[in-house]
Amino acid sequence: MYSETDLQNAVAAGALSPEAADALRNHVSQTRSSPVADEEHFRLITGFNDIFVSIASVLLLVAMGTLGGMIGDVFAGLFVAVSAWLLAEYFTRKRRMALPSIILMVAFAGGVGVTAAGLLQIDQVDNETTATIFTSIIAASAALASYFHWRRFMVPITVAALTATAAAAVVTMIASAMPDPENAVIWLVLAAGIVIFLIAMRWDMSDRDRKTRRSDVAFWLHLLAAPAIAHPIFSQLGVLDGDAGIGRALAVVALYIAFGLVALAIDRRAILVSGLAYVLYALWELFRISSNIELGVALATLVIGSALLMLSVFWTPIRNRIVSGLPADLQSKLPSVNTIPITHQPAS
Repeated sequence: MYSETDLQNAVAAGALSPEAADALRNHVSQTRSSPVADEEHFRLITGFNDIFVSIASVLLLVAMGTLGGMIGDVFAGLFVAVSAWLLAEYFTRKRRMALPSIILMVAFAGGVGVTAAGLLQIDQVDNETTATIFTSIIAASAALASYFHWRRFMVPITVAALTATAAAAVVTMIASAMPDPENAVIWLVLAAGIVIFLIAMRWDMSDRDRKTRRSDVAFWLHLLAAPAIAHPIFSQLGVLDGDAGIGRALAVVALYIAFGLVALAIDRRAILVSGLAYVLYALWELFRISSNIELGVALATLVIGSALLMLSVFWTPIRNRIVSGLPADLQSKLPSVNTIPITHQPAS
């Protein structure tokens, strides 16, 4: 199994001509009856060795964290962070293994955060304001660690980790200054989700054919933004309060349809997945009112499962109709809507 990144590396190394790489992409596009961009590729595993190395890495990191914890809380995080960085020098920088790279990146950022928490001794802080400030510092330290990891290894998920930790630091600080922090957090998370979505779109628009690492970065950013947008909106509708009612349930379904239109326009499915639990519950409420509970669950899962499968089958033609109805300047920023041959662009 070869990823888009492997094709880019082969072209860069001279093992494959740009024309041959484009011909392969076009062939795959035609056989699958959808543009390459619509496939929404991202690299997770290339073989069982990825899983093997990931398991071994997790065991080693757990052992290092345990050994460091015997010395002190600071050393638990420090040992994990140092070990993750050293392992990444080989498995990420040299071997380019996707799943181990993701695990090692998360372990490094998390290890730095734990180290910062140990240095600040946040578990001994009683003052709420001080604890909030320290929490923001910990999130900021993890964000800084993610930035340096990106500069060295350029693992696509790193930008999402950097954005998430930076957003957590900002949201925590702003919410602490609000008169009602708990209620403020919901709206701040929604605002952060929208900002992250716009950042993801910026990465997406820089690679409309989705042939470079920038597309992978955008994928993880969309995956981060989707729940940050969906959860506050649906939670404010009171969907999970136990009494959704017909009106709220219909509102959830309408919102999910709107999310689906956005997903089709930008050619990203993450927002549909993030709102899946809410729309399932809403449909269950609708069917429960007119039938028994078991039948309601069955009908809800049947309807949403069938709808998503049909959407997957007809994704490209439906998307063509939606995008073609948008303004020309907006269409020029979105992924291609047809299966015409694509031309080579330098990877970066």
